[in-house]
Amino acid sequence: MSAVQLPANLTEETVREISERRSEPEWLLETRLEALEALETLELPDVIQTPGRRWTNLDALDFESLVDPLDQADETTRVSDEGVDVLTFTEAIEAHPDRVESAFGSTIDPEENYLTALSAALFTTGTVVYVPEGVDAEDVTIRAEMNSRSLFSHTLVITEQSSSVTILESIESGVETDDARYFSNLVEIDAGENSYVQYGSLQNLAEDTYSYSLKRADVGTYATVNWIEGNLGSRLTRSDVESELNGDSAETKIVGAFFGHGDQHFDVNARVWHQAENTTADLVTRGVLDEEARSVYEGVQDVGRDAWNTSSYQRENTLMLSDDSEADASPKLIIHNHDTEASHSATVGQVDQEDLFYMVSRAIQPEKARNMLVEGFFVPVLDEIEVEEFREDLEALIAARLR
Repeated sequence: MSAVQLPANLTEETVREISERRSEPEWLLETRLEALEALETLELPDVIQTPGRRWTNLDALDFESLVDPLDQADETTRVSDEGVDVLTFTEAIEAHPDRVESAFGSTIDPEENYLTALSAALFTTGTVVYVPEGVDAEDVTIRAEMNSRSLFSHTLVITEQSSSVTILESIESGVETDDARYFSNLVEIDAGENSYVQYGSLQNLAEDTYSYSLKRADVGTYATVNWIEGNLGSRLTRSDVESELNGDSAETKIVGAFFGHGDQHFDVNARVWHQAENTTADLVTRGVLDEEARSVYEGVQDVGRDAWNTSSYQRENTLMLSDDSEADASPKLIIHNHDTEASHSATVGQVDQEDLFYMVSRAIQPEKARNMLVEGFFVPVLDEIEVEEFREDLEALIAARLR
């Protein structure tokens, strides 16, 4: 695959202006400029291919029309809990300069692919969550509204030893526009020893939006990072949620849900790398497709040579409500250590006609019966969500979509 054509409006002067507007330190400007330079040779993220077909055509994205680097606007509210710093990047660099410099780009290399480099060069919004040693926090929320044609965001979570935090992040569209839009969000979690992070993310962007997100955690010794990912909006969603279990007894859970209709397309990926002993992972994803919506899922459990006593489980199920919808799933086990207990499964199917017939025969209207079956299909994922506010938000969006 050849490198992507750079937009004409993406220049060194543009990147310098973004950095100067935000009074950024030299190290961050240099990071941006290096990412910009790397764009000339970087490729787009890999996509799943089956014989004769590439499921997601990222090459079709016209960044010339989608990206307006100097006109980015958002309305973001941040709610903190006692003892936790929930700051904009500008505030965080002033309050914790060394911590931010050390953690930024340590989990996601800005030059990993074309889209990460584009985001690193251009991001203008984002949040730094810093949880000091021993602090327990539950009610951190980041609610963002996208009010421009393109928006690039970066979130950085740093938890020190024996701390814990629950974060709920959401993104939706604000100002309406006739143009197609592009949203990018990179999330890095640096989870210190014996810390606990639960990170919920809910994407409900307008369906004229192309959305790319990469969320990755570096999970230390005895630490836990649990992800909850809900995707209902955008025309094309590329979502990667990943955990690197780098410390002894590190744990992760990745819970995902998506619901597509119209001509929406979801490219959803969950990945975990077991790098240390006694690590545990559980991946659970459920999606529903209606009308001409499409989805492709890849789940990867990679067990390294030194990952003794590994436990790793994966389940993905897609329910299609229409004969015109399409889905593909590719769960993968990569095992380099025999001391492993692991399993993976994936199913793609339609509403059980016997269940539907039974409910209709009990005087339940066909549409209501179908909706009840869909709501029941999501229950195993909803039951995994410990954050009540997130669960209620997701249930409300599912119900609205069914109506």
